[in-house]
Amino acid sequence: MAGGTRDDPWQLTTAPGSSSYTMYRDPDGDPPALVCQVGTTTLRYHLRAVDDLHAWLREQGDWVPLGAADEQKAAADGTVEAWGRSDANPVGGWYGLRKGYRGRFGMYLPPLLEALGLVELTHDARNNRVRAR
Repeated sequence: MAGGTRDDPWQLTTAPGSSSYTMYRDPDGDPPALVCQVGTTTLRYHLRAVDDLHAWLREQGDWVPLGAADEQKAAADGTVEAWGRSDANPVGGWYGLRKGYRGRFGMYLPPLLEALGLVELTHDARNNRVRAR
């Protein structure tokens, strides 16, 4: 498995298998970040999202829908996407760091957690779910 660095990023695929992207840790960022490169688009999420999302999924104890949505669209209640924007999560709001590009948390974080061995993820054409290992 890749080292998750800028020079050796994780090579990932969305849960439905429709898009490939890379992610890597930027621990020296302000704040420390996960950098997600999807084609020419760069998304940045709080680095702590990996541990925080895994902990939340463990608390849920069962399958949770991904609910991926762009920032401008509302996230369905009870989804990974909704939790990634909720005032009740550990960062008190959006895990996404760049306004206009803060959404899609439910699309891009669960495949990383799966690659790290932290979760199980379904790989259907639509309505994918995730649960902690």
